[in-house]
This record gives sequence, C-alpha cells and structure tokens, in this order.
Amino acid sequence: MRDIIDLIPLERLMIETDAPYLTPRTIRPKPKSSRNEPSYLSYIVREIASITGHTEEALITHTTRNAQRVFKLELTE
Repeated sequence: MRDIIDLIPLERLMIETDAPYLTPRTIRPKPKSSRNEPSYLSYIVREIASITGHTEEALITHTTRNAQRVFKLELTE
C-alpha cells in the first residue's frame, strides 16, 4: 500500500479499521491486545501524511467527506 498511496486522489481516499487483528505497526508502545480499534485511525492518518506530504488535517477533512458521501451520512462541518 505504501507504494501506491500517492496514486489515490484525495477525493477517493477512505481509511478504516476493517482488519480486526491488523493493528498499525507504528503504535508505540505496542498495545497488549492485537485487536484493531477505530481510535488507531490517527496512526494511519499520520503515516499517510508522512508518505504523501499531505497534512493530517487535509487527510482527515477529505476522508471524512468521502465517507459521508459514500455512505450517505449527514454532512457536518
């Protein structure tokens, strides 16, 4: 994924915690449980930002809007 993340337009990017036993490798200290949690999304955002050069704020804004659009969620500002 690291090799292709730059190819995904921000308007198409979404992040998730679908893999319940695949916690981000960058978490320090490593959690006792290997269960993936939504609270770990910040580690994913931080890693994507470091790879792509986008700010964390831009990634959060775009991925939130994308999820709202895809899942037809109420838009919030």
